[in-house]
Amino acid sequence: MKQSLEIVGFLALVQGVAGLLHEFTDLHWGLVQKLGFLDGYEIYASVTLLVLSFALFAAAESRKSG
Repeated sequence: MKQSLEIVGFLALVQGVAGLLHEFTDLHWGLVQKLGFLDGYEIYASVTLLVLSFALFAAAESRKSG
């Protein structure tokens, strides 16, 4: 379970960073900008993904390994 939380946290971290990079540097990579219902809210979605990733990492650290 700990490893699963870490993997999902890492994916959320990568997608959040990619979304912010897309907004500020015009990098065309990541999932956030490809979702049509998030038009105009890409920065909020990216920051939410970053916060979610930190929460998942914290939850993974609180679990026993295995």
